[in-house]
Amino acid sequence: MSNIKSTDKQFVAGTYGRFDLVLTHGRGSTVWDEDGKQYIDLATGIAVNTFGYSDEGWVTAVTEQLGKLQHTSNLYYHEPGAKLAEKLCTRTGAKSVFFSNSGAEANECAIKTARLWAATNKGAEYYHIITLKNSFHGRTITTLAATGQDTFHTDFTPLTEGFLYAEANNADSVEELLKSHKCAAVLAEPVQGEGGVMPLTQGFMESLRALCDQYNVLLMLDEVQTGNGRSGHLYAYQSYGVTPDVLTTAKGLGGGLPIGATLFFEKSHGTLKAGQHGSTFGANPISCAAACHVLDRIDDALLSEVRAKSEYIFTTLTGKKGIKSVSGLGLMIGIETEGDSSAILKACMERGILPIKAKSKIRLLPALNIPWEALKAAVAIIAEEAEKAL
Repeated sequence: MSNIKSTDKQFVAGTYGRFDLVLTHGRGSTVWDEDGKQYIDLATGIAVNTFGYSDEGWVTAVTEQLGKLQHTSNLYYHEPGAKLAEKLCTRTGAKSVFFSNSGAEANECAIKTARLWAATNKGAEYYHIITLKNSFHGRTITTLAATGQDTFHTDFTPLTEGFLYAEANNADSVEELLKSHKCAAVLAEPVQGEGGVMPLTQGFMESLRALCDQYNVLLMLDEVQTGNGRSGHLYAYQSYGVTPDVLTTAKGLGGGLPIGATLFFEKSHGTLKAGQHGSTFGANPISCAAACHVLDRIDDALLSEVRAKSEYIFTTLTGKKGIKSVSGLGLMIGIETEGDSSAILKACMERGILPIKAKSKIRLLPALNIPWEALKAAVAIIAEEAEKAL
């Protein structure tokens, strides 16, 4: 065992089931381990490294900000934070943004906003929030409660009360809860990532918007993983043509640095007042500079390329021997295999590609600009190993 592995096992809390792999450095979609073996990365730190490793433009943006202002509290103004908020609002139609450090924190902010909005506009008893079964919204006590999977509800009770769980892609299930409980909001992922990379249907998304309008509750979309170009649009809601009242995002926004954002549209804008929410590291200037660079590069040409690469993966793998189904949106893809997915994943790693899993599926979250040659080579290996596992 290398010193890195033994040191990690001795001193780092054992909360992760790590692969037997020590990564040392990367460039673009290629990453190397401590033995010098190279891999094509298909996970990007779980949809975080938007342009892969050590991207020159991203490094320059971060380095320039490092030499100016690495941190200041939110008691003061600073340029990167203001510019990032402007970019997000301009490109989405949102009215304002709250910055935090992660997706879970962005969702916490959304949940607080929903409860305050409902208490102000409907009454304090309107605090219930509907989420979807099979969803995942974070690992805090409250976002665990929001997560619609029983396996996350067993070890840390009592969880925050007030969450209800509807069936995904079943508008009647949502409406039944809206009728029977005093609700503040509906919170949903356009694609259930940790739940198996399962997209919501067009009709269901349209129904959610209509139901939220009918029952006067907020529609909140969790785009922590689908956001920032991953879906083939800047945000996945844009592919559905359904605008939320609150949107949360994180992961790929910073391109490799921690940042979360909660976007407020017309109905929720202005709900939070001074002193009602905050974050020490939220709107960190370095993370904001990184995110500004990321957003500037997610243009129509790149999004078109993401959609083309997605179509290639779907077309190439669908119907292949050993593959039951392919699901997802953009470069957020789940592959259901006939054979054991863990064994296939191990075989892929041995052959120099690094996908990950979502439940029992092989999950692909490559860099948005992964070279075509690397993508085609990786997809071919997945197809071969899926067939071998029969």
